[in-house]
Amino acid sequence: MRPSVWLAAGTFASRGSGMARLVLQAAALGTASLAGAYQTANTMPTSLYTLMVGGALNSVLVPQLVRARAEHPDGGRAHEQRLVTMVLSVLALGTVAAVVFAPQLVALYMSSSAPTFGLTVLFARLLLPQIFFYGCFFMFGQVLNARGRLGAMGWAPVLNNVVLIGLFGFCLQFGSTARTGRIPGWEVLLLGAVTTAGIAVQAACLVLASVRSGFGWRPRFDWRGSGLRGSLVAARWTLLFVLVNQVALAVVTRYANAADAQLRNAGAGNSAYFFAQNIWMLPQSIVTVSLVTAVLPRMTRAVSEHRLDDVREDLSRGLRLTGLLIVPAAFFFLVFGPEIAVVMFAHGNGTAGTAAPLGEMLRAFALGLIPFSAQYLLLRGFYAFDDTRTPFWMALWISVADIVLATACHLWLPPRWAVTGMAAAYAVSYLFGMVVTAVRLRRRLERRLDGKRLVRTYGKLVVAAGAAGAVGWGAAHVLQGPVLLGLVAGGAAMALSFVVLGKALRIREFAGLRALRAMRAAA
Repeated sequence: MRPSVWLAAGTFASRGSGMARLVLQAAALGTASLAGAYQTANTMPTSLYTLMVGGALNSVLVPQLVRARAEHPDGGRAHEQRLVTMVLSVLALGTVAAVVFAPQLVALYMSSSAPTFGLTVLFARLLLPQIFFYGCFFMFGQVLNARGRLGAMGWAPVLNNVVLIGLFGFCLQFGSTARTGRIPGWEVLLLGAVTTAGIAVQAACLVLASVRSGFGWRPRFDWRGSGLRGSLVAARWTLLFVLVNQVALAVVTRYANAADAQLRNAGAGNSAYFFAQNIWMLPQSIVTVSLVTAVLPRMTRAVSEHRLDDVREDLSRGLRLTGLLIVPAAFFFLVFGPEIAVVMFAHGNGTAGTAAPLGEMLRAFALGLIPFSAQYLLLRGFYAFDDTRTPFWMALWISVADIVLATACHLWLPPRWAVTGMAAAYAVSYLFGMVVTAVRLRRRLERRLDGKRLVRTYGKLVVAAGAAGAVGWGAAHVLQGPVLLGLVAGGAAMALSFVVLGKALRIREFAGLRALRAMRAAA
């Protein structure tokens, strides 16, 4: 738990500063079509990086690096050097190709006849070099992860956020977008160049941390016969997994941009969806991702030693521990989504009116956080078995469900409500995916997944969080004052009520942090 807590602390600082960045971004650029052009272009580097190598790095290569360090005579050093060389080579070529074909890539995310298409292409050419720097960040992050050094990967994004906070603060103070609704050429260049520079700084931190951890890299192109074939074969299903997710993202982004084109200044399109989803995923990023990053190597070792009971216990404990924060967070978003949106985004170029759709989207996402987090953790059970094929099929079914439901929202709902419906569709698709994933993983674990205890724990958590949410809503609406005051009062009342109800319902994970101590002892 020690490295996991250190990583969680860094992730918390990163996400906290990230929320400040989002607030300033919305204040400087707003949430309408101009902001949608920047956000669409800024989404593309992460999508393309993930499509190229990111999915393989995050789920396949950590187990490969762990095994190489344990089994190779040189402690896996040559394997690491070859792997880093291969990944950086692929990313360098992919980055150049992406910049060259930027107009064609943008056309996947929005219609070429959209009013902001040309602006989005210009932003994309400035932002697509981030692909290479994202690759450096995550590649060297996995090198550190294989060594049990988790903190740097959690803390490095704070520097990126500091750079962007300064950027958006400058644009808010001296730029013309917030005042006129137009964006001059110099501001486009500034936004693109500094946003990319922030990712470069973030990557440089992990390169330095890897060197300090003892990793000495030199380019090695002797890939043939080096054992990398196993990594590439395992990664092919992960790349397909990423592909189907990116197809779903492209479809939803295209629909959201279409809503922006129809409702130019309503704030009910792509930027609002992005901001709502980022707020919604904050608990997942702090709690679930941090825990999984620390636990995956443990589960991989347990599988290699045929200790299925330990794998099952790690999964069960992880689900129950994350549920302590994920479930009440989901209900908090459900109850206070509109208030959160007004407090965070009704500033600068934003108003209470343009923040309203964002708050409704946050509510639509809300309860989907529970299956989204659980499904993320359950998939790591398959990765511990070196099974990347099953997660691909799970992602395929989730993406198909999301695309079908999002298309229905795009076709049948008014533009003002279409993207809000897509947020709800995303949540429903992950509920479906979680159920299917749990059934398949149960078979892999010899038809045992600690289901009764999980259902009992989550049932109690839902009851406690639902009742606490009602108390918090009442407390917020009793106060006839500023929105921020009501949100603080309601949130405090909800948190206190949840703790009291959790103890009254005898939720074991609440009492004395026994589960945390057990996991720390096991580690």
